[in-house]
Amino acid sequence: MSEKYIARSSQIAARMLGGEMMVMSSVDSTFFTLNEVATVIWQAADGHTPLAEIVARNVCDEFEVDIDIARRDAEQFVNELSHHGILLVSDCPFDISPGPVEAA
Repeated sequence: MSEKYIARSSQIAARMLGGEMMVMSSVDSTFFTLNEVATVIWQAADGHTPLAEIVARNVCDEFEVDIDIARRDAEQFVNELSHHGILLVSDCPFDISPGPVEAA
């Protein structure tokens, strides 16, 4: 399986509200409320860190979940958000800085 790199799109609005990350695409107005695990992945989506490393380091360590389950769930999450243009996916690191600055 090839490595995946993920970055936040610049075509979105994101805000942390009450401990949950709210994300909306400015392209099609798709709105997502991310759970804790998805928020961790979202925040780590810097375009330079492989998804497998994000899962192992940020998800498995913090949430004590099996690596195979975490990888499968992360892949599904990334695929869904990339389908809406909210996350960008590449098989090599991104040369550009990822998406927007999150509002406090």
